[in-house]
Amino acid sequence: MHGVMGRPPGAATPTDIATSRFMLVLLVAMTGVAPISLYMLVPALPVLATTFGRDISIAQMTVSLYMVGIACSQIIMGPLSDRFGRRPVLLTGLGLMVLASAACIFAETLPQLIAARFLQALGGATGMVVSRAIIRDLYSRERISSMISLVIAVMMIAQMLSPLTGGLLETAFGWRSIFYVITAASVAIAVAIAVTLPETRRDRLEAGGFRGDVGHLVTSRAFIGYVLCQVLASQIIFTFAGGGPYVVVMQMGRSSAEYGAWFATTGFAYLIGNLFCVRFAPRHSLEKLIWFGLALQLAGSLLNLVWGLTGLNQAPSWLFGTQMLVMFANAFVMSNSAAGAISVRPEAAGTASGAMGFLQMGLGSLLSQFGAYLGGHFATPVPLNIAVVVLSIACASTMVFLIPRRDVIVSEALIEQAEEEESGML
Repeated sequence: MHGVMGRPPGAATPTDIATSRFMLVLLVAMTGVAPISLYMLVPALPVLATTFGRDISIAQMTVSLYMVGIACSQIIMGPLSDRFGRRPVLLTGLGLMVLASAACIFAETLPQLIAARFLQALGGATGMVVSRAIIRDLYSRERISSMISLVIAVMMIAQMLSPLTGGLLETAFGWRSIFYVITAASVAIAVAIAVTLPETRRDRLEAGGFRGDVGHLVTSRAFIGYVLCQVLASQIIFTFAGGGPYVVVMQMGRSSAEYGAWFATTGFAYLIGNLFCVRFAPRHSLEKLIWFGLALQLAGSLLNLVWGLTGLNQAPSWLFGTQMLVMFANAFVMSNSAAGAISVRPEAAGTASGAMGFLQMGLGSLLSQFGAYLGGHFATPVPLNIAVVVLSIACASTMVFLIPRRDVIVSEALIEQAEEEESGML
């Protein structure tokens, strides 16, 4: 079975497109279409509740079940892309998103809209998981983290503007106009993929398959370590996002608008961290960049805890100032550990990416609720500070106890390559 299959006549080769700037645009588009679609609808939630005569908590399900759809898509579409190829799975997923987005336009009841949103996420999130696999297909291990960081940095700019865009569309043309735009964007991305993206999946042995990929990954200490490092780092974001509003509004007596402004600073710090990672990744190993991020992440979380214990954390500037340091470091940890995870078994990059994304979103829904509990049931931000410190320590522990040294990883990769070549000869 060949890794490059079903290429349209005249299409660019993987080598050509890897060096193309258009590839960056395509990766950003396929990665961002699902999360941007998520945030575009958020400003219209009160209008949806009023339009359909339902409680706001029911309208909120258009967001919460959308996140469930993203998590389910990660674990399904990743392995399918390893089995059938990146192009067909991407086109199928985006086709589902187009149909589901059209269904959102014509939804007559809120349950219909909620169901269509779930399918929209299931199809749209295909781009999130497959884009990481494509990056692994096209780029060397040393360049993966910089490409992931670059995609995230560009996508975050669009993602931060998506609530504003959704609010303007709803105000000017009504909430259904949001789905007209999402449908048109999904069609445009699908057409671009069909016309320009060649099949990038690597060659693999016929004997390989889903069970073989899973068996190899779950028995690899390096894979488990990288995945846990990436997932635990992401949970710092979910936990703080869940508890932050309660700390600022209820404990500090500030407005929700002020919280939104302060929270935006952490997103900006994460964006800057990714840009720095793009610059430094080509010159340093994944492991060194992860260690740098872990050290800075732990230092920031400990500083936040110290200021919380001394009472200085009652000012948003202290809370978010240290959290910006944590988020800057978080960018280094997440992008490089993700690069390490999908590099353990390159031909199973889709499966590895899917497992990582599923755990990230699944645990994220739980940790955000836990963060909300810590922020809403205590009179001080210290419990939330402690949770962030514990997650930082757990994240660093995966690097210490699970991820082998760099020379061991290289040796294992060479042994595996030799075994595959021998099997191919037989």
